[in-house]
Amino acid sequence: MEGRKVSMDVPRSDRNGTPKFLDPAFSAFLLQLPNQLQNCLKIKRLGKDNVGIKSVNPFLGKEKSLSTGLGIDLEKQLQAWRENPIWVNQPPEIKVSVPKGSLCNLKAKVDVGLPPDAVYNIVTDPDNKRVFKNIKEVISRQVLVDIGKRQVVDVEQKALWRFLWWSGTISVHVLVDQNREDYSMKFKQVDAGFMKKFEGHWRVEPLFIDEETCFPFKPKTWAEYCSCTGGKGRIGSKVSLDQLIQPAIVPPPPISWYLRGITSKTTEMLINDLLAEAARLKGGFNAENSVNEINEQHQVEQINDIKERWNLHRRNVKLRGKRLLTAEPSAI
Repeated sequence: MEGRKVSMDVPRSDRNGTPKFLDPAFSAFLLQLPNQLQNCLKIKRLGKDNVGIKSVNPFLGKEKSLSTGLGIDLEKQLQAWRENPIWVNQPPEIKVSVPKGSLCNLKAKVDVGLPPDAVYNIVTDPDNKRVFKNIKEVISRQVLVDIGKRQVVDVEQKALWRFLWWSGTISVHVLVDQNREDYSMKFKQVDAGFMKKFEGHWRVEPLFIDEETCFPFKPKTWAEYCSCTGGKGRIGSKVSLDQLIQPAIVPPPPISWYLRGITSKTTEMLINDLLAEAARLKGGFNAENSVNEINEQHQVEQINDIKERWNLHRRNVKLRGKRLLTAEPSAI
């Protein structure tokens, strides 16, 4: 019996007669395929823990970034602050608990005299190393997903830490899911090394600074607040951080105490830098005063000798009081 001959036509490139599946474009696709698959796995890992990346901000989840829909742009919100910059920064509220098997669960809250959009711009800015002094170096930054108001970013950086007379650096490699729709930012470590878990989330919620002008009516939504203040009411931000740190092996005391102190101190430094940048964006005496306070705090942190640290701290407090006394007559 005669064997049947089978022929197959292979598409050829018009340019040099080579098969199309060997074209440069196809070869480039094959080279990029492993990276694309790796990125998909990273995103899947992040989504698994966050259950589809649900909204963490119930207030803004209902309004769908209503500030944009109402035509209240960021510049108008900042202008309201420039016209009335009076704002006193309160110290952040930082609580550290110790869940079983973990080093610490840190929760921090602070009110910032700046609109949510502006605060979110600072936190998600790729160049925010200039703001946050504990970021020593950004080793790599790759945007894996960029859809509308949501981005998933792979970030690796070196961070500075300081506690009492000790200081050093630590490498951090995290996957960050940032969503401007609800002003949320979730992060999770990429590779498990000596840290079994390093994850958490930031959230920013609107704070109605001048809501007393609406009395006896109490606004519950952004639209109601803008209506009762004639669009001139200042909008601040409630910023919160929830972070879990779990090493592969939890160290015994007193090492664990020092590590919790480092975590708390680093978070306090981040918040102080955020407050200083918020004051700078608003402008005026309030900005200069806040920036001076933050710079003074950083000077104190650079000193290792405890007695010298306290002496400088006392001198700064006295100078701050003199600045306030000289500023009050000029304000009147």
